[in-house]
Amino acid sequence: VQFDQGKFIPGSFSATVGIGFTNKDVTVGDARVKLQIWDTAGQERFRSVTHAYYRDAHALLLLYDITSKSSFDNIRAWLTEIHEYAQSDVVIMLLGNKTDMASGRVVKREDGEKLAREYGVIFMETSAKTGINVDLAFATVAK
Repeated sequence: VQFDQGKFIPGSFSATVGIGFTNKDVTVGDARVKLQIWDTAGQERFRSVTHAYYRDAHALLLLYDITSKSSFDNIRAWLTEIHEYAQSDVVIMLLGNKTDMASGRVVKREDGEKLAREYGVIFMETSAKTGINVDLAFATVAK
């Protein structure tokens, strides 16, 4: 919602069940690019649903919550699946989200950077609440 509509709606958060979808046009250099954004559920019980979406993806953004060690620990499993099901030239970005909740941080930025280097993927930290780096993350993968 932050990227698509430019706002954060407090109290409106609900976990993605299955797949969410939106379109967004962005400018990359002199070109207009139409992004089709498929928001897949991150919970284990929906993992089998997401496999079908990897095959045709040009970019994949993997988010973890910097205040949740378990969300970070699950990233390796997602990266393994991506390497199994996605095209070899897919752009992958690892995002540590909720930087606005720094006082509750349990995953260090350095740990995210290290994991990204290990898998050869782009890394960034964001806040969907404040909008920090949200547009930049999508612009980066659009390029």
